[in-house]
Amino acid sequence: MIHFELIAPVGEILRRNASLHPEKLAFEDKSRAVSYGRLNTETENLASQLIALGLQKGQTVAIFLPNSVNWVVSCLAIVRAGGIAVPVSIESSDVELSYRITDADCAIVITHADRRSAVEALSQGIGRRPLLITDGLKSDLPDFATLTQTRAAVFEDDQDIDRPAYIVYTSGTTGQPKGVLLSTRSMLWVTAACWAPIAGLSDKDVVLNTLPLYHSYALNIAVLSIIATGASEYIMEKFSTSQGTELLRSGRFTFMPGVPTAFHYFLSACQTSGEKLLSSVRLCVSAGAIMPGTLNQDFEEFFGVPLLDGYGITETSTMVTMNWPGACRVPGSCGLPLPGLTVRLLDPKTGADVPFGTEGELVCKGPNLMQGYHNKPQETQKAIVDGWYRTGDLARCDVNGFLTITGRLKELIIRGGQNVAPAEVEETILLDDAVMDCAVIGMPHTMLGEVPVACVVLKSPDSFDEQALLQHCRQRLSAYKVPDRIFIVNEIPRTGSGKILRVKLRENLQAA
Repeated sequence: MIHFELIAPVGEILRRNASLHPEKLAFEDKSRAVSYGRLNTETENLASQLIALGLQKGQTVAIFLPNSVNWVVSCLAIVRAGGIAVPVSIESSDVELSYRITDADCAIVITHADRRSAVEALSQGIGRRPLLITDGLKSDLPDFATLTQTRAAVFEDDQDIDRPAYIVYTSGTTGQPKGVLLSTRSMLWVTAACWAPIAGLSDKDVVLNTLPLYHSYALNIAVLSIIATGASEYIMEKFSTSQGTELLRSGRFTFMPGVPTAFHYFLSACQTSGEKLLSSVRLCVSAGAIMPGTLNQDFEEFFGVPLLDGYGITETSTMVTMNWPGACRVPGSCGLPLPGLTVRLLDPKTGADVPFGTEGELVCKGPNLMQGYHNKPQETQKAIVDGWYRTGDLARCDVNGFLTITGRLKELIIRGGQNVAPAEVEETILLDDAVMDCAVIGMPHTMLGEVPVACVVLKSPDSFDEQALLQHCRQRLSAYKVPDRIFIVNEIPRTGSGKILRVKLRENLQAA
């Protein structure tokens, strides 16, 4: 059931692929493609160069690049060199980028030439200057292309698959992003227990990746699972329905991962045009947000292609549950726990296991569990209790073991698969002098599932400039975190201890 042979050091996997099928396509983007032979050589060269530049085992390297072949090469080379890869969204605001580089204590930043000035300015602001490697225009800095062409010295791959190899940032209810420490073993265990046996991902597949690589979901399925299974992949720089449909017209793709929003857009576009573009695709898989049962049914009826839904979180190296192919699926369910993973539903008040059909907090234990939150021991202790990770998500389980996510104890808003922490947005809004108090909640959205909206109490309502406040947010937050709307309210409902009553606030807005 579990494909244990897929769990191995990254260097060993790459050398094996290079030996078995050196000319086979590994990864491709709009600019270039690499074979498995070339991927092995480039990652080995870059790993040796990183060591020559001073990278020590266990030091962190930020990947601040757009989705690309070079992103993949960077990530794999960092791990081969014994470093820890820190993916950072290329769309991060200066504040977000600065926090991640500082919190992870990055010794090196690999970025594109056109983002060099931003990184250098931030480095001066935080009082330390990590070494920069640029991809793009030639400069006085170490050049990515040059470093991947030449091996620096004698090089030995890092063999420790149990050490922290990735710090993937996720949002928490406190608003401060937490760096999740993941190992190569935990990540590839998901490949071995989920993507290979359940989704059937193999060296026969050609994958169309629509996901941002800095997400744990994409890092797992669109990077590590590709090399582990020997599949081939085209990497979209950024999801676009028009570009996606154009690529699908080629008929070369067999497998497509995505978030529910992407599948909604594909379905809407194809229903309008009448094109059934997935004739070559054998399977689509969805995670990152809850998929409505109606979307799943409509998608499969129109395209005639299975769309398997699953539930995952960064702290479990992505997946916890997955639907299997076939007719035995429950509409709206996120499927069954992965083989080898133990899942329980607990009463949030008593901690006791709840009976079938009763809502409880989902907790889990297994080989894919994170090693903790980087530099946050207290947060780690709260999240992992007696070896069980408390997800903060509510779910029900039927007598056959199918789990359905029903809500969240945590207040995260999931906008099209992107996590938004209300407190992080609130902290940003409160920096505006015009705002006295605020609360951010998620509101239903047809295409995105949820969007953040802000309720603000103003110091002087007569002088309020809504567009100025939104611009204030855009300068400090990624676009998907910026509130969709701003509502002016007289007060923010709170508990006696000061916690925001978000349910009450949502009810007030819906009743208005």
